[in-house]
Amino acid sequence: MKNKKIDKKPARAGGESILQRPPVVVVLGHVDHGKSSLLEAIKDFKITAKESGGITQHIGAYEVEEKGKKITFIDTPGHEAFSAMRARGTEVADIALLVVDSAQSVQPQTKEAVIAIKRAEIPTIVVLNKIDLPTANPEKIKRELLQIDVVVESMGGKIPSVQVSAKEKTGINELLEIILLVADMHDLKSETEAPVEGLVIESYMDGLKGPVVTAVIKKGVLRKKDIIATDLALAKVKSIQDFKGKEIHEARPSQPAIILGFEKVPAVGEKFKSYKTTEEAMQKLKKEEPKREVGSTVLNLDPAKKVLNIILKGDVFGSLEAIEGMLKNLPQDKVILRILKSEVGDISESDAKLAEMSKATIIGFRVKIGPAVMKFMKNDLENLPAGRQGKLRIKTFDIIYELVQDVRRGLEKSLEAEIVREDIGKLKTLLVFWGEKNRQIVGGKITEGEMRKGIKLEVFRDDKKIGSGRIVNLQRDKKDIDLLKKRDEAGILFEGNVKIEKGDILAAYVEERKKGEL
Repeated sequence: MKNKKIDKKPARAGGESILQRPPVVVVLGHVDHGKSSLLEAIKDFKITAKESGGITQHIGAYEVEEKGKKITFIDTPGHEAFSAMRARGTEVADIALLVVDSAQSVQPQTKEAVIAIKRAEIPTIVVLNKIDLPTANPEKIKRELLQIDVVVESMGGKIPSVQVSAKEKTGINELLEIILLVADMHDLKSETEAPVEGLVIESYMDGLKGPVVTAVIKKGVLRKKDIIATDLALAKVKSIQDFKGKEIHEARPSQPAIILGFEKVPAVGEKFKSYKTTEEAMQKLKKEEPKREVGSTVLNLDPAKKVLNIILKGDVFGSLEAIEGMLKNLPQDKVILRILKSEVGDISESDAKLAEMSKATIIGFRVKIGPAVMKFMKNDLENLPAGRQGKLRIKTFDIIYELVQDVRRGLEKSLEAEIVREDIGKLKTLLVFWGEKNRQIVGGKITEGEMRKGIKLEVFRDDKKIGSGRIVNLQRDKKDIDLLKKRDEAGILFEGNVKIEKGDILAAYVEERKKGEL
């Protein structure tokens, strides 16, 4: 694959120069399928091995270089920034990597990621991870992806796929080359002499530095002393650092940058622009945070479904907006998520009283628990027997992704575990010896699957179920044995509610309690 030289194009009217820019890549997929491991493998393979000290802090985005070309990865993990920004109607990435564990199968979050990618209308690359495992079966995964309309090239589609092992760091170069190939096909460009536009990838409050913002520049060139603003937060840029924390003079399109100088912490997913003067930026700022309309999920509830009540408190309006957008995307076919209240500010006594009355969980994002609430919780625990949980449940988070995953787990816990049955074998009865009470000794031949000691049985006569029981003991040639398979002859000590006759079919099965899934 030949490297395409990045040449400066002729300036357009208005003096806006057009430059080729690096692709911005987001990584999506099921929570356990290796998204973070893949990003770490790329980082170790392409950055840390070459530079002493490597990267010392997590900033949410970083650059790698392959054959002289740069690629920006959003490392949040993917769902947080991607979903939060999409909820705000913002284009965050140029390419999505859909990571699937090749030793497992397509999972619910894989399907959610596919829906998110299709809504964003960006090109996809399927990454078949954990190819080093002996149980890896990439062809099976490709067939499963067909069922959710993800057709890779080897199955006749247009979506490239690559097999990697994040653990062994194999397939990384091939993946990077495919990313660059897809980027070349889409001819990514940006204006460098236009006013700056960018996206907030991560943000937090540092006790010494103040608000710290990780951003990706989408248009223009950001420089020190530039005046930039989101809808709610203003900054006179004091410092710009690259993803390794090194001070830089400017940040160009697609480049991740750490920005200091914001007056308050903007929300993940907010867009910012540059302005000529502070006065001009102030005029564009919203004078107050918009009033929130909460409770749409309260209406038209299905009485047959379970409901999980939560109260949301956030640091800024933008955070709440992004969180709600992600929570609404959680599957609610089996259990309903009801947001009773959503507002900016620390967790207050009125929040605690509402939570206690409605049996709701208070979920806080980058907020503090008020002193009155702490006292309330302490009194609540002191009046309870040892080991018992208090009535008031409060959870606080600094990362949107972790908050959403916790709410997902809460929804799943509220579902009753279902009993899953698996048929494992059949035996045709050839000999019957009457026993005593509810026990019999029978002999027969296994026609399907296997028989195991202690397993449950159903008894069929002329294709009709007439009773049930279990295998108390299993023998072959008068010797006790734990398992026999198809075509084996078996003697069974049967215990059940029916008398077995010659010719009856005994169907063996197991039942497993499976925790609820959304």
